[in-house]
Amino acid sequence: MYPFLEEPIFRIIADSADELKVDAYAIGGYVRDFFLKRPVKDIDIVTTGKGLALAERVHQKLGNEAHIATFKNFGTAQVKWRDYEIEFVGARKESYDRNSRKPVVEDGTLQDDQNRRDFTINALAIGVSSHVRGQLLDPFNGMQDMDNCLIRTPLAPGITYSDDPLRMMRAIRFASQLGFEIDDASFKAILENRERIRIVSKERIHVELNKILLSPIPSVGFILLMESGLLEIIFPEVYKLKGVDTVNGLSHKDNFYHTLEVLDNTARKSEDLWLRWSALLHDIAKPATKRFEPGVGFTFHGHEDKGARMVPKIFAALKLPLNEHMKFVQKLVQLHLRPIVLSKSEVTDSAVRRLLFEAGDDIDSLMILCESDITTKNPNKMKRYLANFELVREKLVELEEKDRIRNWQPPISGEQIMEMFQLPPGKIVGVLKNALKDAILDGVIENNYESANNFLKEKFNSLN
Repeated sequence: MYPFLEEPIFRIIADSADELKVDAYAIGGYVRDFFLKRPVKDIDIVTTGKGLALAERVHQKLGNEAHIATFKNFGTAQVKWRDYEIEFVGARKESYDRNSRKPVVEDGTLQDDQNRRDFTINALAIGVSSHVRGQLLDPFNGMQDMDNCLIRTPLAPGITYSDDPLRMMRAIRFASQLGFEIDDASFKAILENRERIRIVSKERIHVELNKILLSPIPSVGFILLMESGLLEIIFPEVYKLKGVDTVNGLSHKDNFYHTLEVLDNTARKSEDLWLRWSALLHDIAKPATKRFEPGVGFTFHGHEDKGARMVPKIFAALKLPLNEHMKFVQKLVQLHLRPIVLSKSEVTDSAVRRLLFEAGDDIDSLMILCESDITTKNPNKMKRYLANFELVREKLVELEEKDRIRNWQPPISGEQIMEMFQLPPGKIVGVLKNALKDAILDGVIENNYESANNFLKEKFNSLN
């Protein structure tokens, strides 16, 4: 017997199904993750009756604490109760039009419902209602595929992926999340059907990309996207990072694999999705800024500035949020070289103050990204850079306590400067403001009103 069947929510689902004289099964991700010992609160219930009727009966029994949403066009309903989200659907079969991934749905048998599932490990069902309680239905050997760590489709993979091309990305996402391999026939079918991904909405694509980025080792998913041909279609900017040019015996590193190494390093240090996006995009402008300089080799001057300008366009193209998350990624792409430069040279107070001023509250995330960006294979260089990084961190703490630079606001504002010297808005006000900022960040004066006031008077007099 399966212990989750004793939980109150499953007892209520069972009683409701029995009252309606229908069979009900837990199916899909909940069952898969139960066997994989992964935490999950989203439950899919399929019934041999009407999914809406079962959902409404369950909702009644749960009372005011529960909330129900019905989707009559799809014959589905969702009940939210405490930490659970329970989806109810009647057993059904699907057929597809080639120009859409939205199926034509009609009532079907439980076998029809399992046939329509994307992967064998998601077609597993366990009986919940009394008549079928505890019965495991595994028509496609999904249990064996879990044991073998294999992603495989229940029916012919070419049909599965052509019908719903998003399943190609889901296959790669599951491989990345679970550490599974994609069955050879299935991967071949992804290669053959990759162009079909073009009919999938950008919103659906970025949801899968986010889940790949949140995988334990995100590079697994991106390498599969590259090898399957999907990456070139859905994310050409990242695809263009791949490859190495050689001129006069001088080469540059493969920026695609370097990016994935930085991404994996970042993932080991943080679960923050947007920090992982920053890692993925930190060198995104290198193909556009690549130049060969005789006697020097390949350079990528300004790739951080151009990369920061590319971020909003990439987010817009993928329908990602154009809000503070995008601005966070943009800032980290813009600043990602700064701590690395510090780690390779003398760590001055002035440079650290400026870094703290520009990064503000995102300084800790920036330091994680930049430390992850040190991928040298030379152990002596690695040791030296990491030691200097530690110095940068110590300086950040020391100067923040002393100078209060993080989220710095000048002790004297532009309006106050105009009032002090009876100035209209204009160039001189800007010169005084910038001079005051530089003086504080360079440690010439202390970050307080008195020092700022004296400095501005001297600076104003020198301009006249």
